Amino acid sequence: MTLESQVDLYRRAGDHAVAVAAHVRPDQWDAAALGTWSVRTLVGHLGRSFTTVVDYSARPADRLDVPDSAQYYIVIAPMLTDPDQIDARAVQAGLALGDDPLDALALLQDRAAAALDTDDRVIQTIAGGMRLSDYLPTRIFELGVHSVDLARAIGVPEALPPEVADSILDLSVQVARRRGDSQALLCALTGRGSLPPGYSIV
Repeated sequence: MTLESQVDLYRRAGDHAVAVAAHVRPDQWDAAALGTWSVRTLVGHLGRSFTTVVDYSARPADRLDVPDSAQYYIVIAPMLTDPDQIDARAVQAGLALGDDPLDALALLQDRAAAALDTDDRVIQTIAGGMRLSDYLPTRIFELGVHSVDLARAIGVPEALPPEVADSILDLSVQVARRRGDSQALLCALTGRGSLPPGYSIV
């Protein structure tokens, strides 16, 4: 998929995420959402899919370390072993939304949109240098999955735009394949087995 197509899909995923967040009632921001996270924390974490695009797109990389979107998740897997660090970043992101979190989230989305152009440059990410067109699917993934989490937490319809769901599914299968889980996945999808409890590609 071209950079232009990925940018368009990223914007659709962002529009959907912001639209779901718009349904958060004032009395729901401190309610439980995902694990130990409150709704505010979850929305803050979701907003990082905007801030990382802004930050990383401004950091050119000298070399290409990560060849595609699936490999990004393989590379960062060892970095996700400390839930306290992940929680701390999410909590801080939620607090940074301030007194008007919906406006703050929309502003983050606008900044991310403004940071994107037609230059499919190599950017410096947490996983190393990778092309912008390969990084954006990971943000589409995060926006879509956490939009579902948020919709479930606040009690609104969770359906993703079909093209966003398709992108996430495609990437999920690619990551599962890289992890050697192809047969387990195909058996689960064809009713010939089930994935282990708690199985996740992230």
